[in-house]
Amino acid sequence: MVGLDGKPVPKTLRQMFEEWIAFRQTTVQRRSQFRLDKVLARIHILEGRQLVLLNIDEVIRIIRHSDEPKPALIERFKLTERQADDILDIRLRQLARLEAIKIEQELKELREEQGRLEDVLGSPTSLRRLMVKEIEADAKTFADARRTLIQAEKKAVAEVKVIDEPVTVVVSDKGWVRARTGHGHDPSSFAFKAGDELYDTFECRTVDQLIAFGSNGRVYSVPVASLPGGRGDGQPVTTMVDVESGTQLVHYFAGPSTLTLLLSNSGGYGFVCCIDNLVSRNKGGKAFINLAEGETLCVPSLVGGGNGAEPLPIATHVACASTGGRILTFDMAELKAMEKGGRGLMLMDLEAKDTLAGAAAYTRSISLLGKGRGGKSREETLEIRSLNNAKAARGRKGKVADLGFKPTHVLRVL
Repeated sequence: MVGLDGKPVPKTLRQMFEEWIAFRQTTVQRRSQFRLDKVLARIHILEGRQLVLLNIDEVIRIIRHSDEPKPALIERFKLTERQADDILDIRLRQLARLEAIKIEQELKELREEQGRLEDVLGSPTSLRRLMVKEIEADAKTFADARRTLIQAEKKAVAEVKVIDEPVTVVVSDKGWVRARTGHGHDPSSFAFKAGDELYDTFECRTVDQLIAFGSNGRVYSVPVASLPGGRGDGQPVTTMVDVESGTQLVHYFAGPSTLTLLLSNSGGYGFVCCIDNLVSRNKGGKAFINLAEGETLCVPSLVGGGNGAEPLPIATHVACASTGGRILTFDMAELKAMEKGGRGLMLMDLEAKDTLAGAAAYTRSISLLGKGRGGKSREETLEIRSLNNAKAARGRKGKVADLGFKPTHVLRVL
């Protein structure tokens, strides 16, 4: 748009309004000054006529008998040349008929207008008040009904259409991720970089989400459709999200937004939530799990749910294991769902120097992982009968289990 400086440049709506207001202000000032000059000139003329009216007979005599009436009138009545010219331009018959009342009335009106104009030109506040008054009058006179409908609408979100296909998400222990087409892959067939190994595989679909859990309690989400293909080693999850300095990604889960997870920490607290509660559009994730100093996250456990063709059954019980070898099981109904996250409820009353190895939702059995003598990896599956022997109310100490090793993880056996 071409502005006051005469140069065509792109302008914002605010700049357009500001320049229009400045232009309008200059216009009103120039118009007012022009009118004030006219008023002052008319007052000057009327003041000359008013002076002549008081001495009408002498003025007529000077005009009739003087060879140079203009200088004579100027000298006699102290008139200006403009006033003298005005009197000489009037016919004598009209001059005799000048009415004092009409002149006084016009002078009064002109002097009132003079005061208003001088106030507008001398006071920025009066100038703005006049501009607003004129704009409002124009809007009232010329306004018509709005033709564009203005109404509240939902925020538009640009989304790329994703084809709903089965995929297997493969996550390594060091956080490298990839997606293989289809289900039913043998986990032992996946290769990894030297020094890395399999964390877990998740059979899901391209429309689902990969959730990464940070050591600080923040959760990060990545659409499965955006994960790299199954060929090669994949890509680090840390390149897809913005992880705070000093924070590490410790656990992962992938699945539909309607699935429910059990989240727990080494302090013995936990709660359940849907994957949809963990999803964030922000690459920096969101704070979700409250951790006390020194506490760590346990492996998330699938509770069940989903809205697919074959939704997973909801687990009926929760099994907790401490690193000291105690087991506690209780009904799932005793747990609390927390959509906005938090610390949760006490799952297990831990003894001094003991921590929670993990908590898993189950229906019939769980698997305990740990380290035995010499650092050898151990695994023990507990069936429903053994689990029922450790059943008590949530928040109790549980029962000592004769495992022969200290548990480090508790996993649900589907």
